[in-house]
Amino acid sequence: MTESNARPKRIAINTGGGDAPGLNAVIHSTVLSALNLGWEVVGIQKGYEGLFSSDGLIPLGRSSVHDIARLGGTILGTTNRGNPLAWPQPQPDGSVRLVDRSGEIVKAFRKRDLDALVAIGGDGSLRIAAELHEKGLPVVGVPKTIDNDLAATDITFGFHTAVQTASDAVDKLRATAQAHERVMVVEVMGRHTGWIALYAGLAGGADAILIPEIPYEPEAVAQRIRDRYQEGPRYSIVVVAEGAHARGGEPVFKAKGEPGANPRYGGIAEVVAGFLEEATGFETRALTLGHLQRGGQPTAYDRLLSLEFGAAAVDLIRDGCFGCMVALRSPGIEAVPLSAAVEEVKSVPLDGQVVRTARRLGISFGD
Repeated sequence: MTESNARPKRIAINTGGGDAPGLNAVIHSTVLSALNLGWEVVGIQKGYEGLFSSDGLIPLGRSSVHDIARLGGTILGTTNRGNPLAWPQPQPDGSVRLVDRSGEIVKAFRKRDLDALVAIGGDGSLRIAAELHEKGLPVVGVPKTIDNDLAATDITFGFHTAVQTASDAVDKLRATAQAHERVMVVEVMGRHTGWIALYAGLAGGADAILIPEIPYEPEAVAQRIRDRYQEGPRYSIVVVAEGAHARGGEPVFKAKGEPGANPRYGGIAEVVAGFLEEATGFETRALTLGHLQRGGQPTAYDRLLSLEFGAAAVDLIRDGCFGCMVALRSPGIEAVPLSAAVEEVKSVPLDGQVVRTARRLGISFGD
């Protein structure tokens, strides 16, 4: 068959893991870039689950993605529990057993006459994509996580929007903290890294920022609050990453999670608020922003980055660069192997410019 009469490429897109502002922009860009090459595009609903359903694939045309780049969420749906390598399978006795369905995924993909997959996800989803590529799935990855913890790319889309949401919340809390002369402890997402807490805390003018990379001493945080009250303004703002923990202690988890899912962080703000009120005597309140950080319209920066990533993913498919992930490596977009993309967590550098700036401004990290 010659190139002139070969059927158009038929590619699929899926979104996995937690949602992030910018997912729809990636879908928008991928679809239009592919259509402009004469290809066909379908979306797999809810991660990989759609491959096992007769109506799990939806055609994506120009009208399907019209005006979605500005929207939060994902038109394809997503899930944290669809790992083909450890698929939860209910047993007759009511228990759940994890089974490997990766081979079924590859077979189902081929049966649907699909030529390539654009997998949009964070470290977990991209690790799955890397494994599936090893089993024969032609896949290209797009890095997504509000946590900004993928070392292979300078930044992930969704991060800037999450920081904007968190810093806006800190700005609003400042008014009520000042009115009641309270200490406000704000818990933000980030899992095992403190990128959101650091950036939102610095931008929002927090008095203390607690991150996993710098285990805190409770008394050091309490002393910063006492000093703050003695200096004049009788209120304080503490921004704490969900994975932060005291020196010698462990992170706080809300739940262990379902089989095949990661434990869920949550509750550190209550812990910090409790010891601060007891240690200082100042009225203290805790607030967890939670999924507010995942929602809303992506910022202009995140939209632009998402659009660049989507178009670059199509370029990689055109060039046959499977098993790769698009990555921002300033000043441009590059391809990196998926296996390398997920091998290292990007933690906040303790000697980095942002941490140094925060320390110069007198912000405490509790160390």
